[in-house]
Amino acid sequence: MAYAQFLKEYRSGIMENVHYGQISAVNLSKEEFVSVGQDYEPVYFRSAAKPFQAIPIFMTDFIEKYGITANESALFLASQRGETYHQEALLSLIGKLPVNETDLICAASYPLNEEPKTQYIQQGFEKRKLFHNCAGKHLGLLAACLANGYDVEHYCQPDHPLQQMIKKYIAYLSEYDVDKIRTGMDGCGAPVFAIPLKNMAIAYLKLARPELIEDQLIRQAVIKLTSVMNQENRIIASENFICTALLKDPNIVAKGGAQGVYCFALREEGQSFALKIMNGSESPWPNVIASILEQIQYTNQETIERIKALSPAVVRNDAGVEVGEIVSTIKIV
Repeated sequence: MAYAQFLKEYRSGIMENVHYGQISAVNLSKEEFVSVGQDYEPVYFRSAAKPFQAIPIFMTDFIEKYGITANESALFLASQRGETYHQEALLSLIGKLPVNETDLICAASYPLNEEPKTQYIQQGFEKRKLFHNCAGKHLGLLAACLANGYDVEHYCQPDHPLQQMIKKYIAYLSEYDVDKIRTGMDGCGAPVFAIPLKNMAIAYLKLARPELIEDQLIRQAVIKLTSVMNQENRIIASENFICTALLKDPNIVAKGGAQGVYCFALREEGQSFALKIMNGSESPWPNVIASILEQIQYTNQETIERIKALSPAVVRNDAGVEVGEIVSTIKIV
């Protein structure tokens, strides 16, 4: 395997864990200027695909027609974690849309973050489909079906016209042959698409620099949805999670997915990065991304420090005593 070492974790001087990964980065000319540990095999987007899965709803007039706020429309792109503000936005959104909670195919779930989950259970509430991590995406998919006159019942079948539309948009934006895109099933029940990391990076570059998108309707949808991502950044994940921390920087478009996939792009610099931690862990993301930003001499130090605070380099035990360190070993320059 070609995978490169990204991160080492030490406890009392002994290496306890090591994370390997692969990364691709492209510049404004869509040329790859970073390639580390790649085998150039297709990688599942997982939830990093949500901006592209939301394009169909942002191309319609449903958001304006039903008075959906930016706070609510951000759910179409979110991996929401069940905080009170997520629950309130989800309840408000489904109250406006002509869909029912039973229409969602995602599993019934408790809020994802520990504190709201505990409070929710203590109040005696049952699991709900509406509070699944991907429920907002599914509401957007259902709304897009209604707006386009598509069948709602089978909205997540791979051959459904909406899913074929999404696949076509991913191919177009990533500049990858639509017939080569691999399709699987995501944890939430929706199709999930796999393409090489370089093409993921190209697609995210166009999220950050929509002037690269020739199709006017897609370009306008991307401008709308990426604006919402930055404006309503805590809806996309929640406080103390990397997507929200990165999106607080108006220069960055970012979204992570399950099994260690992360994509982010820098508007001003015209640079875009796609990476995968090979053991599927999300914990290395802050350390690895902070190291990448430092290596390219990213000028917004506040953003770097905010990310570093999510996963300090010092390892502490449950009592707060320092017992080790985390060392980023990824080299991109």
